[in-house]
Amino acid sequence: MTDFTPEQDSDDDLYEHYTFTAEKGQQPLRIDKYLMNFIENATRNKIQAAAKNGSIYVNDVPVKSNYKVKPFDVIRVLFEHPPYENLLTPENISLNIVYEDNDLLVVNKEAGMVVHPGHGNYSGTLINALIYHFDNLPNNSSNRPGLVHRIDKDTSGLLVIAKNEETMTHLAKQFFDKTSEREYVAIVWGNMEEDEGTIEGNIGRHPKNRLQNTVFYGDDEDKGKPAVTHYKVLERLGYVTLVSCKLETGRTHQIRVHMKHIGHTLFNDERYGGEKILKGTTFTKYKQFVENCFKILPRQALHAKTLGFTHPKTGKFMRFDSEIPQDMQQCIEKWRHYVKHQEM
Repeated sequence: MTDFTPEQDSDDDLYEHYTFTAEKGQQPLRIDKYLMNFIENATRNKIQAAAKNGSIYVNDVPVKSNYKVKPFDVIRVLFEHPPYENLLTPENISLNIVYEDNDLLVVNKEAGMVVHPGHGNYSGTLINALIYHFDNLPNNSSNRPGLVHRIDKDTSGLLVIAKNEETMTHLAKQFFDKTSEREYVAIVWGNMEEDEGTIEGNIGRHPKNRLQNTVFYGDDEDKGKPAVTHYKVLERLGYVTLVSCKLETGRTHQIRVHMKHIGHTLFNDERYGGEKILKGTTFTKYKQFVENCFKILPRQALHAKTLGFTHPKTGKFMRFDSEIPQDMQQCIEKWRHYVKHQEM
């Protein structure tokens, strides 16, 4: 997927929000159904309304919602307003700041908060909060103020924010050079065979569902970017395992994709199928137990626990640690209780 381009279309005074090129193996599929797989938070009604208003173009011709997408079709979604993510609005949202100085700050993000505006999430994001509380934050290469890295909406945990250009450049280089330290804690489905290991596999957009990423290997390896995740078992809890994951690279959804790839999808990770009961018994009581766990932890079981980097000004290595949030901790306790009960 190619994200929005901020430039105005000179031909018709419309702004391009999305552009896609259909794969060569694309089967005929209504464009409203096709776009639902590619645009996050889009509903079929919204897509049909956009088509009715003449906002969806295929090969530079406006189409209706029943148009059947064919291989190599170039699909563009155009509107009269620029993408909302270009129109950042400061919002007075409180932040859990665990460290701050003149050059940077470290924030402990709650699950449910989107890091930066995107389709369907134009307010209430971390960036909306940052630009309210801080002036003149430097833009990263994607024009996002202060952001050095990001974590998913439903992942909780630590992020470092740059306050000036020099800090942004220095920290970005550390992430690129793999000298920063990032440890996540996750609950995954299944009892992992090895106590520790390394997952290597190039990650890229899923060819059929662009809201997912996937591992590419063999002849398709070059469709993804290199990704390395080191994992270690912290606790075995019967049909799930508590693991520590250290990132060597920082691909989108990296831990979620790598864990699914080795057969250990994150617990309650809806996007990757972890909201289904993937391991365990067929007993109704067990099914009820898992559903209760899902209610306690209504998101993927992933927390960015530890963050380490060298301070750009002092040269001192700084390491920050955060507690596992309550929803995840309660879920772990339930599994501990379940395993103990099974052993009796």
